[in-house]
Amino acid sequence: MEIQTRDTNDIKVVELIGKLDTNTSPDAETHLNKLIKEGVKKILVNLEKLDYVSSAGLRVLLSTNKQLQSTSGLLRICNLNEVVQEIFDISGFSSIFNVFSTESEALNDF
Repeated sequence: MEIQTRDTNDIKVVELIGKLDTNTSPDAETHLNKLIKEGVKKILVNLEKLDYVSSAGLRVLLSTNKQLQSTSGLLRICNLNEVVQEIFDISGFSSIFNVFSTESEALNDF
């Protein structure tokens, strides 16, 4: 998995590319935790190029959301493909997270 991060105003946009599973979720968690420790309050996770997410990957997103909420921060998720959207729907994560169809919609929600 590849992780790309860029700034859009005061929002960190994190793109996860490939598969977020048991093997790659520790890297994603380390990356997201580092951003939070640096004081980032707004994170948008763009999943446009994510092929698959496992329960381990979902736990990383849940943990990130909880950490941000504890510091009055916000997490938004966007651009889920059909496979990832189905996983979010089945697991109930679609109702836990603020999920948007496009990056611009998500950015406007902060």
